[in-house]
Parts: sequence; C-alpha cells; structure tokens
Amino acid sequence: MNGRIAQKLPKLKPLNCAVVVLSCAITAFGLFNVHSFSGITEGGLLGLTLLLDHWWGISPAITSFVASAVCYLVGWRLLGHEFMGYSIIAMVAYSGFYALFEWIGPVWPQMADMPLAACVIGAIFVGVGAGICVRAGGAQVGDDALAMGISHATGVGIQWVYLVSDLIILAASLSYIPLTRILYSLATVIISGQIIGFIQRIRLPWDGSSEPK
Repeated sequence: MNGRIAQKLPKLKPLNCAVVVLSCAITAFGLFNVHSFSGITEGGLLGLTLLLDHWWGISPAITSFVASAVCYLVGWRLLGHEFMGYSIIAMVAYSGFYALFEWIGPVWPQMADMPLAACVIGAIFVGVGAGICVRAGGAQVGDDALAMGISHATGVGIQWVYLVSDLIILAASLSYIPLTRILYSLATVIISGQIIGFIQRIRLPWDGSSEPK
C-alpha cells in the first residue's frame, strides 16, 4: 500500500526546488517593493492580489495563496504530478517571501514618483521570477492552472485566456489607479511577458526538468 502511494508522489529534483524558491523571492521582492508602492499593477492573479490589498487591506501573502489553491483545484486534472509538486512549493514560498518583505518594509519607497522606472524594473523582477519558475517546472500563482482549465473547457487558445484575464484585472484596477498608471501597467505586463518568453527559449542549467503537461 505504501509502495503504491510512493509511486504516485511526484519525484522532485532538489535543484529545481531551489530554483523555484529563488524565483519566488525575486517576484515577491519586485511586487512588494516596486508594484505596490508605484501605483503600477500586474495582470492576472498578481494584479488581483494588489487590487484586494488596496480596497480591503488583505495582504497578497494571503490572497495569492488562497487564489492559487483554488485555481490548482480547478485545473489539477490537466497538470502533471511534478508540476503540481513544484507549484505547491512555489505557492508556499511566494506567500512566505511576500510576508517577509512586508515585515522588512519598503526598500525603494521613491518608486512612487518614478513610474517609468517602476514599469521597467517591476517587469524585470516579475518576468525573471515567473520565467525561471516555469522553466524549473512550476508556477508561482494559479494563473497557469486556471488558464489551462478554461482553454480546455472552451477551446479558446491559452494565450487569449491570459490576455483577457490581464485586461480584466487592469480594467478593474482603474478603480484605484489613474489611467496613466494603468498604461504603465499595460507596458509592464507586455515587457514581463516578453521576458518570460525569452527565458523559455534560452538554455538553463536545470533544463530537462519536468514541465506542465
């Protein structure tokens, strides 16, 4: 019986686990120190957590964990065991690092007055963090699982699911972010997406790891 359970458990690689944790530190640092103080948001679940933080004061350390868990429950049947294993590590690590950076306090509070710099720097942190996490075999938030589930159920291309979710969150963010900052936010979403795409094309030391199925 124990042998059967062991066979079903994902076989996670230590290097990939370390990379996933590091990627979460990078993304959480950028989202807290750049996005949350500059009035520039992200699309998808990252942007949703900032929206909830603004209106209801609920820390992204909490909302990202809960929202990701819900998304994984929706899409777990479409994902491989290893992807789920790495993603659970990422979900816990991201929430933990965000809570840590909240406790430490802002490093660059001046970002509030530097929207263009925040747009680019924030995109780098999110793009690099999310990009290397996906390459290591996981996802920091549940966007991937949810997007896969919606695409499978509707037949709509997954890239369009991502785009629509980003635009919905950016539109909702107009409730507390000026239009000019939303335009910067749109730019940071595009830049971070390009960085993620670039990271998927280059060779990295942990290549050969498991990827979403």
